[in-house]
Amino acid sequence: MRAERGDDALGVLDRMTCILEAFDQDDRGLGISELALRAGLPKSTVSRLVATLVRQRYLERDGRLIHLGLRLFELGQLAEQPRELRIAALPVMTDLRNRTGENVHLAIRDARAMVCIAMVRGRGGAMPAVRTGTRVPIHATALGKAALAHAAPAEVDEVVSEELDALTTETVTDPVLLERELADIRRGGTAVEDRELDPDVRGIAAAVLVPGSGLAGAISVSGRAEDFDASRYAADVRAAAKTVAQRLASFGPVRG
Repeated sequence: MRAERGDDALGVLDRMTCILEAFDQDDRGLGISELALRAGLPKSTVSRLVATLVRQRYLERDGRLIHLGLRLFELGQLAEQPRELRIAALPVMTDLRNRTGENVHLAIRDARAMVCIAMVRGRGGAMPAVRTGTRVPIHATALGKAALAHAAPAEVDEVVSEELDALTTETVTDPVLLERELADIRRGGTAVEDRELDPDVRGIAAAVLVPGSGLAGAISVSGRAEDFDASRYAADVRAAAKTVAQRLASFGPVRG
């Protein structure tokens, strides 16, 4: 029964994909009948799925015409920035790994979380606590704190106004302490993570700040808590973040 439900869900996803791919760049909106014809689906099925996609903002309805929605544009913008950031960062990340021997991560902010978009594994054998595609709470990682330190005051207030979950016994959950730490990060240029996400991991990160565009993401070095000295890598991490920002700026305006 569970497999049948999974197959049915996959079938719905396939049909929704057919609907979205029925549009092209010259369309000024499609009616349900034309959309059903292009998608190769029954009109009743298209009508039902369009209602769901409109509700989720993947499509927009203007009278009888259906258009691609703002949410797709937003997702496209999110996809573009990480791609350019990865291209700019990967050579720098590899160099940083070679200098430190530790795991190197690159992440972007998504509201109250950080999303890892690239990782270069260290030579020391320490298993990375975060892998590409992983979402982690913004307050519990060096990556997140480095990014949050450069957010607008209203955005910081939004994060600290909600409960800060404890991932380990070391996670900072006091809003006053977190804001004090963010002020120190702005002054010093690096954020430290001391067993706050994983009890066996320490790390240090710096924000990637592109001149004229602002925060693009954050880059970090992390390793086994027992022998990781964050201060030893601070200068290298700051320099790597600056180099990534310069490379990204040379690509043109950062979108996102």
